[in-house]
Amino acid sequence: MGMNDADIHQSSPILPGAGIDTLTRRRLARVPIEPPAGPFGALLTWLGRRLYGRELDNAHALAHNRRVLFATFGHERTVARFNRLDPTLKALAVMAAASEIGCSWCIDFGYHLADAEGIDLAKLAAVPDWRTADNLTELERRVIDFAVAATRTPPQVTDEQVTPLRSALGDDGLVELAMMVAIENQRSRFNAALGLVSQGFSATCSLPSRP
Repeated sequence: MGMNDADIHQSSPILPGAGIDTLTRRRLARVPIEPPAGPFGALLTWLGRRLYGRELDNAHALAHNRRVLFATFGHERTVARFNRLDPTLKALAVMAAASEIGCSWCIDFGYHLADAEGIDLAKLAAVPDWRTADNLTELERRVIDFAVAATRTPPQVTDEQVTPLRSALGDDGLVELAMMVAIENQRSRFNAALGLVSQGFSATCSLPSRP
C-alpha cells in the first residue's frame, strides 16, 4: 500500500533516495511548481539542470514572486562564501536543522551538496542517532546538539552548550554556526510550508561501507 499525501509530507528520509515522482510533487505543492512560461522559466530550468542536474522545485515556487526569488538567490550566493566553519560541521548543523523541522526536500538536497563537497555521508546519516553514533566526534555531537536546540520553538540553547563550542570554534566560527542553523530554519520552514518534498537529488549518492 502506498503512502498517502499526509504520510509523504510527514516523512523526512535521512538517507539518499530516489525522491517523489513529479506528478505527486506537483499535487502536494501548495503553489504551482511547473516551470514558469516563457524565457524566464526556460532560464530557471537551464540553471537548475546545469548546476544541480535538474530543475529545482523551490526555484519554481519562488518564481511566483520575483523579488523574493532574486533576494533569496543573492543571499544564498553570499552564504556560499562563508568559510569560518569546517564544511563537515556546517553540513551536520544544516542536516540536523532540516531533520528537526522535517523538510525532506532540504534533506535530499543537502545530501547532494555534501556529496559534491566530498563530505562523509555516513556522518550525515548518523544525525538521527547522533547521541550514540560511533562515527561522530565529540565536537560534531556538540554541533548537532546546538542545531537541534536552536531549531526548537522557542530555542532551547543553553550556556552549557555554547561554552565548549565557543572554545573549539572561536567567536567567528560560533557566529557562523548559529547563522547557518538560522538560515537552514528559513529554508526548511519555507519549503515545508509550501509542501515541497524530496526530488531525488541524492539518488546518485551512496553511503560508504562501515566496518
